[in-house]
Amino acid sequence: MRLIKEQTTIDFMNRRWIALVISLAIILLGVGSLIIRGLDFGLDFTGGVLIEVGYDEAPALADIRQQLADGGFPDAIVQTFGTSRELVVRLAVPEDDSGSAGISSRVLSALSAGTESGVEMRRVEFVGPQIGEELAEKGALALLWALSGIFLYIMFRFQWRFSVGAVLALIHDVVITLGVLSLIGIEFDLTVVAALLAVIGYSLNDTIVLYDRIRENFRRLRKLTPLEVINNSINQTLSRTIITSMTTLLVLAALFIFGGEIIHSFAFTLITGVLVGTYSSIFVASTAVMQLGVTKLDLMQIEKENPELKARP
Repeated sequence: MRLIKEQTTIDFMNRRWIALVISLAIILLGVGSLIIRGLDFGLDFTGGVLIEVGYDEAPALADIRQQLADGGFPDAIVQTFGTSRELVVRLAVPEDDSGSAGISSRVLSALSAGTESGVEMRRVEFVGPQIGEELAEKGALALLWALSGIFLYIMFRFQWRFSVGAVLALIHDVVITLGVLSLIGIEFDLTVVAALLAVIGYSLNDTIVLYDRIRENFRRLRKLTPLEVINNSINQTLSRTIITSMTTLLVLAALFIFGGEIIHSFAFTLITGVLVGTYSSIFVASTAVMQLGVTKLDLMQIEKENPELKARP
């Protein structure tokens, strides 16, 4: 293998079939979980009531859950919000007609009866089932339109083989990330949809950087085979990819650890997506381009004919 000097010499492309087997195994596992278990949809999609309360002193979450269970809300989800003295209570859509005002009053009564510390109602939000269905539909359409726009953008900027490779890598990232969320049981809400769109943007950025280098090397290293050109390109951008991924993961890890329960789903989705997106830009996007048979002729700039020469008889 002929590689440019003073760079890493990892032979990524000859390991692409191992990566393909690993990707297929993870995708099958994730899709199986999505079919059998599905996603743990949050109130944004299922409908329900969100109540934010504040305490004078930080309460124990186990005690709060017990107070709500004693008050007739055994399935309530309790999370810290911001500080340990601020909590968010999530409840499913009630079967009675008490509405959000009646439910919030009952929740506040249950919490006040079980503590000597002062409890203050900060915010109440109600999401109906129809709104939840509409949000789910619009979230799916947002992902679809994003992928369609990306396909057209890369096709005009590079070539159609690169578009197919980029979209396959993004679908790979989204499916694996959703599979991991299903396997672990992470709550799926609108913040997770936002995280998935951010993952698409992050992965696409990595892919475009690699594609730019592949296009440049196809024009510059004309004596090398496509496999060698792609290998050189991956190795040349590897340090940039690693540094970008590590710094991003450090920020996301801080969000996950110190951001509180309310942001766990968002941060975890981004962490998973960054790891998968970094992997896919190396093994999925580049492998797809090579398997589709891209050559230097596809990327050569077309030289315009001299109009004076064309006008001569």
